[in-house]
Amino acid sequence: MPKNAFMSVISLEEKKGSVEFQVLSFTYKIRRLSSHLELHKKDYSSQRGLRKILGKRQRLLAFFSKKNRVRYKELISQLNIREIKKR
Repeated sequence: MPKNAFMSVISLEEKKGSVEFQVLSFTYKIRRLSSHLELHKKDYSSQRGLRKILGKRQRLLAFFSKKNRVRYKELISQLNIREIKKR
C-alpha cells in the first residue's frame, strides 16, 4: 500500500511529530517490512527491526488511547489495525 494512501488519514495542518503521524509512519514501515519478510524468511535483523517498530507503535497507541480515546478509535479504524490489549 503506498504511503500517499495513508496521508488522507491525517489532516495537513498536523505536524510530523504528532502521535497520529508517528503511528502512521510506523504502520507504513511495518507493512513494508512484513512484505519483505514474506520473501526473505531468514532475515533475522529485519525481524528484530520489525519487533522494535511494533513495540514503539504499541507504546504510542497505549499513550494515545489514554490521551484521546475518540481520535484513537478513528485512527485504528482508518489504518485497519487492531486495538491494543489491556493488561
